[in-house]
Amino acid sequence: MTLRIHNTLSRELETFTTIEPNHVRMYVCGITIYDLCHVGHARMMVAFDLIHRWLRVLGYRVTYVRNVTDIDDKIIRRALERQIPIRQLTDEMIVAMHTDLDALGIERPTHEPRATEYVPQMLAMIGALEAKGLAYRSTNGDVNYAVRKFAGYGKLSGKSVDELRSGERVAVLDGKDDPLDFVLWKAAKAEEPQDAKYPSGYGAGRPGWHIECSAMACALLGEQFDLHGGGADLQFPHHENEIAQSEGATGRPPARIWAHNGLLNVDQVKMSKSLGNFFTIREVLARYDAETVRFFMLRTHYRSPFNFSDANLDDARASLRRLYTALDGLDPPMQEVDWAAPQAATFRAAMNDDFNTPLAVAVLFELAAEANRTRSLEAAALLKSLAATLGFLQQAPRRYLQGGNMLDEARIAERIEARNAAKKARDFALADAIRDELLTQGVALQDAASGTTWVKA
Repeated sequence: MTLRIHNTLSRELETFTTIEPNHVRMYVCGITIYDLCHVGHARMMVAFDLIHRWLRVLGYRVTYVRNVTDIDDKIIRRALERQIPIRQLTDEMIVAMHTDLDALGIERPTHEPRATEYVPQMLAMIGALEAKGLAYRSTNGDVNYAVRKFAGYGKLSGKSVDELRSGERVAVLDGKDDPLDFVLWKAAKAEEPQDAKYPSGYGAGRPGWHIECSAMACALLGEQFDLHGGGADLQFPHHENEIAQSEGATGRPPARIWAHNGLLNVDQVKMSKSLGNFFTIREVLARYDAETVRFFMLRTHYRSPFNFSDANLDDARASLRRLYTALDGLDPPMQEVDWAAPQAATFRAAMNDDFNTPLAVAVLFELAAEANRTRSLEAAALLKSLAATLGFLQQAPRRYLQGGNMLDEARIAERIEARNAAKKARDFALADAIRDELLTQGVALQDAASGTTWVKA
């Protein structure tokens, strides 16, 4: 069975083919990096890590680009609040992001461009849009995109410009010809720090959010590539605007397939700091081992709404332990998967059907039941090897079952680094939670002027 992916643009399952034989060029919108990553970020990152892994299982060479937005209003505000340069803030948060994503088994992309490194490419694309009459200079110094001049606007969201315009409640402000128009280049404001301003033919300023992704994707993957991904919340306006910019500048649709992961709720309610149901990845990892969190997210289909709750996490932990129990005492070796085997073929068919992990995970439990019943090394080895394609079930079973997630020295060092970062950010509640997490796993921290060390508790 060939791979089929749901294309948000066509609203249909489509057979996946590549522009270049056996080479997938894939772009995923990353994180605006001003704070620690939250569980919504984890949901998106795990979803596209799964897709990245499975494409390679199918034998594709994958060039995976996942950007970092490192210039933005929120970043500027946070740097001013902390009285540090923007680059210091973003460097610190990128290190924290990598720590969190590494813990979840999320593989690094081929390229992780920072927006600030591609400002010349953004300006070149803005210039191309202006030359084609799709961009105009405003009286306040901004450069805006003229939405009504792009005939295809609304095709990703499935709405016409008039439908989008009828829902617009904001009056025309800041020199825009139409409220739907969006900014390509923001003129610098006097009160903004100097490191938030970049020179251009339009005057000092900085790029708008949408142009960043268009320029980086084009620079690293070409004018047209195979797959563009991101959270469902980015479908409009961010991805709609990307299409308008990229296609408007080059005359070619940027991506052949658009894929969006379902949004995350907490206890059936949208996550929000104001509601008190907002959790960073680190806060969750202080209470649950990383493999449980990854397994929890993978057993829900990537396009489905995702409900995050302690009850669901507890259930995922119990389910993961069942899988490890089936391997305990057998210690199967990793093996090359025989995709002709019945369970493997069913697993492959599920994954090729728009990455249907619920059905794929069901196959794993069938194999676990067989391994428990017959103590078959063959069933256990297939269970472990199939799970590896999803990025879990790779620890020694006895080690996992005895400690839940017994820590090696590398993981201890990682958690100490996370605690130090929390203390530096004055998030003392999180720092205490990490200390308590380590203590429950037999690791006692000792703080001294020279740094933090640990001993077995």
